[in-house]
Amino acid sequence: MDNQDKVVRILPHLYRNRGLEKFLQKVAPELELYEVEASFQEIPLLGTVAAGKPIEPIEERGSLTIPADMAVGRYKAYALQVKGDSMIEEGIRDGDYIIIQEKNEAKNGETVVALINDQEVTLKKLYIERDHIRLQPANSQMEPIIIHNGDVKVLGVVCGLIRKFR
Repeated sequence: MDNQDKVVRILPHLYRNRGLEKFLQKVAPELELYEVEASFQEIPLLGTVAAGKPIEPIEERGSLTIPADMAVGRYKAYALQVKGDSMIEEGIRDGDYIIIQEKNEAKNGETVVALINDQEVTLKKLYIERDHIRLQPANSQMEPIIIHNGDVKVLGVVCGLIRKFR
């Protein structure tokens, strides 16, 4: 467990026991504090996804603690770490953690985790066009991936992002 996870786990406890409030009143008495209900959820961290040239899935089991409202809906959520820079114009950077709602369908223009030819996984915007599927990077320096035979499976849709500042 890294320091960020420790802080996320201890903050609700500190807040409930007024420890955080007392500390903040001491160091910054001018702050006005409000009651906030915070709930968190632990989701599986399943590995990495390519934001660039598709790669074979890399599995690394672990978990990530996220705000509960980041994993909404009836779908199961999981996290993947991004490798590459094909989605930088959408604000998704190398090293970010993306939160995925596990679904096998998506709307045109949604950012998805896609499995190509049952072998390679990539993170791209999905466009279903008349005679092909286009997996579009959000990086003007990169070309889209065009699939004519339709062998693309949506594994999930991006619903959140967590960035750790280094």
